[in-house]
Amino acid sequence: MDGWIIGVTIFIAIIIVYILTSSIRIIKPYERGIYIFLGKYRGILNPGLNFVWPFAQVIRMDMRTQTWDVPKQEVITRDNSPTAVDAVIYIRVVDAEKAFFEVQDYKLATINLARTTLRSVIGNMNLDEILYNREQINTHLRDVLDEATDKWGVKVEAVEIKEVDPAARVKQAMEAQTAAERERRAAILKADGIKRSQILEAEGKKRARILEAEGKKQAQILEAQGLRLATILQAQGEAQRYRIISLGSAALTSKALSVLSLDTLTKVADGQATKIIFPFEISKLIESTSKYLAGEEKEEKISPMSYRDIEKIVGNAKDILGPIPSYEEMVKDLEEQKKKEEEEKKIDLSEDEEKSLFQEK
Repeated sequence: MDGWIIGVTIFIAIIIVYILTSSIRIIKPYERGIYIFLGKYRGILNPGLNFVWPFAQVIRMDMRTQTWDVPKQEVITRDNSPTAVDAVIYIRVVDAEKAFFEVQDYKLATINLARTTLRSVIGNMNLDEILYNREQINTHLRDVLDEATDKWGVKVEAVEIKEVDPAARVKQAMEAQTAAERERRAAILKADGIKRSQILEAEGKKRARILEAEGKKQAQILEAQGLRLATILQAQGEAQRYRIISLGSAALTSKALSVLSLDTLTKVADGQATKIIFPFEISKLIESTSKYLAGEEKEEKISPMSYRDIEKIVGNAKDILGPIPSYEEMVKDLEEQKKKEEEEKKIDLSEDEEKSLFQEK
């Protein structure tokens, strides 16, 4: 009898413990509990310790963002290009009650909806648009899916297309198109480089010719100025020489002139010329010289002329010769000319730099 009582007591204790245990539900922070008792919805259990009726049903709903893969599927684009496309969707349950009661399996429903929506969107676009407008496609898919799953208490946070894989023949055509486009760009860049090179070369030749012409111009100017100074000095020297000769010859007698004439003939004959031409008056010169030597003809008396008398005949020396530049004046003139050349070169160089900067821009 005592054993039977002990057994009943233990059984009752186990039942009580089980009832108490089934009445306690611990919900994690990222979960919500669907509380159902005797087939009736009782409410949502929040995170923490919750007490429910014994033998009540509690379905846990994960409220975190979940990542699901949309399986790869082949889609025919608007330009009839077979393309395999897959994607990834990011969803989150925002209403646990709707996610449990409004749809049988919100995960499966969302994935199937994403597959059909992806096929529909891709099928209405060309292959080039799919390849270049992935961000726009992702945004459009997210908006469509989010609107459709809103009644299920599910929010589609993002949709990302993972891979767009055209058919092999389409890939070959795209590679050929890309190669042709790159060759076209390379040809354009090469032609543009040749054009720029020819322009720069022409500009360089033009500038070189201009500088060469400027150099020749300056050289001719300097040469002309030097020739001018040399001519002036030479003429002034000749004038001075003639002036000295005129002053000296004023006191010469006929005998002296005859001797000088004979001396000139001696110098002429002393040259290396094979032919010598004598003037007709040489016979008279020889005759007069012989008379002077024989004493048959008397020497005429010539009174020397003064400097003032010669100036009366010839003219004022300063008026005839003009101002003679000194060495310091000639050096100063050459330095001023060099400064002008350097300033012109600086101006030319600044113009070249401005042109080069303009061409680079």
